[in-house]
Amino acid sequence: MSLSFDKALGIHADALQLRSRRLELLASNLANADTPNYKARDIDFRAALSQAQGGGVGLMRTHASHLSVQGGGVGGEPLYRIPNQPSLDGNTVDAQLEQAAFSENAVQYQASLDFLNSRFRGLRTALKGE
Repeated sequence: MSLSFDKALGIHADALQLRSRRLELLASNLANADTPNYKARDIDFRAALSQAQGGGVGLMRTHASHLSVQGGGVGGEPLYRIPNQPSLDGNTVDAQLEQAAFSENAVQYQASLDFLNSRFRGLRTALKGE
C-alpha cells in the first residue's frame, strides 16, 4: 500500500501556497499605500484554488502549431483591484480594506498551517503504529 501525500493533505497544501502568495501581495499593497500611481493587486483565491485542484478552465491544443500551456505550480495571476474611491495621485490602495484583507488572510493561513500540522501528526502516529 502506497502513501500519497496529495491525498493525505488534500487541498490544504495548495491553499497554504496561495495564502502565502496573497499575503505577499497584500503586504506590498500596504507598503505602497502612499506611492503615486501604484495599482493595488490581489488574487482571486477561490478561482486560483479551483485551478490548482484541476477544476479550473482547461486549455486544449487543437492544432499542432498552437503553443502548449505550461501549468507549473500554484498561483493565480494577480489582478488589479478596482478602487471604491479613486485618489487624485492615481493610487488605488485603500489602506483599511488592505489591512482587513491581510488580517483575514493571515488567520486563514494559520488555520491551514494548524490543519496540516494535525494531519502530519496523524500520519506520524499511523506510521509509528501507536
